[in-house]
Amino acid sequence: MASPADCVYSESHEWHRVQGDVVTIGLTRYAVDALTDVTFVQPKPVGTKVSVGGIVGEVESVKTTSDIYAATPGEIIEVNKAVVEDPSLLNKDPAANWLLKLKVSDVSGLGKLMSAEAYDKKYPTS
Repeated sequence: MASPADCVYSESHEWHRVQGDVVTIGLTRYAVDALTDVTFVQPKPVGTKVSVGGIVGEVESVKTTSDIYAATPGEIIEVNKAVVEDPSLLNKDPAANWLLKLKVSDVSGLGKLMSAEAYDKKYPTS
């Protein structure tokens, strides 16, 4: 399954979708498949300020706990309560189920991320 082309992708397997000064962050299919069964999602609270590479939350599975990172500085302005209440949504369709939104002042860090094509080539999924 191809990753959505309207996003850019980090080495830590988050997708970032830019819409003006808001960046929506979610997990990639590759990440969810590696975790196997996501059982818990805990984004940082609204109002949290993060730097480039800052931790914006964590996700737990039957295998492990992993941090979620932002590729750009910003402030968390919204969390997806549906995913927090039902983490299994990520297992079904991680591309459609975002985790949080950041209001950003500098998106230049996103230029270092991979396109969908480059990400899928480096991290193929079945």
